[in-house]
Amino acid sequence: MKICGVKIERDALAAIESGADALGFNLYAGSKRYIKWEKEADWIRALPSEVARVAVLVNPTIDEARELLDIDLFDALQFHGDESKEFFEALPAHEKPLIKAVRLTSVAILEQVRRYPVFGLLADGTREGEFGGTGVRFDWSLLQGANFDKVLIVAGGLTPENVAAAIRETRPYAVDVATGVENREGLKDKNKMVEFILSARGVRKCTVRAL
Repeated sequence: MKICGVKIERDALAAIESGADALGFNLYAGSKRYIKWEKEADWIRALPSEVARVAVLVNPTIDEARELLDIDLFDALQFHGDESKEFFEALPAHEKPLIKAVRLTSVAILEQVRRYPVFGLLADGTREGEFGGTGVRFDWSLLQGANFDKVLIVAGGLTPENVAAAIRETRPYAVDVATGVENREGLKDKNKMVEFILSARGVRKCTVRAL
C-alpha cells in the first residue's frame, strides 16, 4: 500500500507505523501537497530503507526527471501529467521504476498508454484542472478484462470503507491513497491509515505489494 501526498516527517513515520509499503512525495508546485524536496531531503533520506520513497511529478522536463533518477533520495518516479510515450523513451535506462498515472475515463485511454515503456500504470480518477489527489473515483468496471504486460496500481477516491471492494473488483498490484486518509487540515490521519491498510490486507490476505 502507498500513502501519497506526505508533507511532513511526522506523517511519514505514522504511515510507516500503520503498515505502509511506500510513501509518495508530491513535487508538483501546483498541488496542495507540494513539498520542495531539496528542503526536506534529510528526513526523507533517513526513513527506513524497506519503505519505498516515490517522487510524484507533473510534466517535468527530461532534465528534471533525470536528476531525480540520479540522486539517491527516491526509489521510484510517478508521473501524473501529460507525459508522452516519447518522453519516457527519452529517459535513460535506469533501475528505478517509472509509473505513469492515467486519468481513467474510458477503455480507449488504457489502449493509448499500454505501450508506454514504464514499470506500471496507475489508474486514477479525474477532476477538471487537477492532476491526481482529487479524492474522485473512476469507474472500476473499466478495468474488467483489461490485460497488461505491466503492473496495475489503483488510486482515486479510495477510503478505508471502499478499498476492499476496489481490490476485489480490479485485482491491482497495489493501491494508492491520499485524500481518503487525511483529516480536515489536509494532514494524514493515523487511525484512517491503519483502517485503510487493514481493510486492504484483509481482502488480499497481505498480498497487496510494495512498489
